[in-house]
Amino acid sequence: IIRNKNFMMLILDDVLTQDDVALVRERLDGLSWVDGRVTAGAAARSVKNNLQAHGDDDLRALRSFVKDALDRHPVFANATRVKRMSPLLFSRYEPGMAYGAHTDDALMGPPDRLMRTDLAFTLFLSDPKTYEGGELAIETSLGRQMVKLLAGQVFVYSAGTIHQVMSVVSGTRWAAVGWVESLIPSAEQRETLFQVSQARAELAANGATQQALLPLDQAISNLIRMWARP
Repeated sequence: IIRNKNFMMLILDDVLTQDDVALVRERLDGLSWVDGRVTAGAAARSVKNNLQAHGDDDLRALRSFVKDALDRHPVFANATRVKRMSPLLFSRYEPGMAYGAHTDDALMGPPDRLMRTDLAFTLFLSDPKTYEGGELAIETSLGRQMVKLLAGQVFVYSAGTIHQVMSVVSGTRWAAVGWVESLIPSAEQRETLFQVSQARAELAANGATQQALLPLDQAISNLIRMWARP
């Protein structure tokens, strides 16, 4: 967990197994690819230079496969408290490609189904040894944080940050990105709820009885009741 005064950034291990990553990469090879600027907001379009997977049924199935893995991950659930999630975008960066400094649109989706972007996440799909450059750079009050994870790991961060994907020097960077509208709009409240939920999970894993866990269950439920915006 990386924290600064405004938000929490989180690395999630083993969202996809190595077999899962291989399967996703194999399916991506069978899709067509288009200029990534087609999905960028007006402000970001001029600095975006990558490729994105394009398709119908095959792409929907791949999105569903990865979303199911995220939904199963208990830390992702506790950290995000998903109300809605955007369709996943699968991206590819070849040498010379980058995504310059930008901030994500506050609202995404069609006009009748707009969602607020509280959190963004990147699922890394390349072994970091297979490409040079391509780090996800996040500007924070603690300075620039450079993120380049193992294939199958996910990085979760505030969608309101200034961030960029550094230029790929060699190899190919594969990733999936998405956005979450949380049931808990406040970042501070969301982190407090995350801390209590993770403490409860650790106690349960260490053999705490249901009777001992009950007060924490009550606290978590009451915090959600106070803070959630369904």
